[in-house]
Amino acid sequence: MTRPSARYVLPEFTERTTSGQRTTDPYAKLLQERIVILGTQIDETSANDVMAQFMYLEHHAPDRDISLYVNSPGGSFPAMSAIHDTLRFVTCDVETICLGRAEGAAALLLAAGTPGKRFVLPGSRVVLRQPALPKPVEGQTSDLTIQSQELSRIRARMEEMLVRYTGRTAAQVRADVERDTVLDAQGAVDHGLADRIVPHRRAVHPATGAR
Repeated sequence: MTRPSARYVLPEFTERTTSGQRTTDPYAKLLQERIVILGTQIDETSANDVMAQFMYLEHHAPDRDISLYVNSPGGSFPAMSAIHDTLRFVTCDVETICLGRAEGAAALLLAAGTPGKRFVLPGSRVVLRQPALPKPVEGQTSDLTIQSQELSRIRARMEEMLVRYTGRTAAQVRADVERDTVLDAQGAVDHGLADRIVPHRRAVHPATGAR
C-alpha cells in the first residue's frame, strides 16, 4: 500500500505482544480500528489504496462500520468513482468524516457516506466545483468533440450524485457547481453534504467515553 507523503519519514512505534515485539505505524494501527484515511489528492494510486482497505475490512467483519476520514483537495473523477462504487458495494456502513478539507471529488465522497453517519469537524472546508479535464486538450476537432462530450457526461453524473445525496434540486446543484461554492462546516450541513458537525470523537461515538 502506498503511504501518504505528508512526512519524509513515517513514524513507527513498537508494541509488546505475546510473541515478542511488533513494529507498526499509525496507518496500520488505524486500519485495525477500521479507520481509512484519504489524506491525499484522489488519483488511481490513492483510490486503489482506499478500495483495498475497504474490501479487506468488509471481509474481516462485514457487519461492522468503516470510518473514512477525508482531508483531500479532490482530484480525478474516475478515481473518485472507483472509491464511491466500492463504498456502495461493501456491506458495511461507511461513516464519512471531513477533517480539514473535502474539495471537488472529495466532497462527493463525504456526501456518499451512510445517511446519518456523515460528519464534519468545526474547521472543515468543503468546496463544490465543476469537473475538469486532467490535462490540456489537444488534437483534431473530432478529438476535442469527444473530450467535450466526456466532460459533459462527467458533470451530469456528478450533478446526479449530488442531487441523490444532498436532497437539493437539480437546478440548485447546477448553480452550486457552476462556480466554486466554498462552504464552512455549517454550510456543508445546510447543503446536505453532511449530517452533523462534531467537535470531538465522543460526539460521534458516545460509548468511547472521555479521553
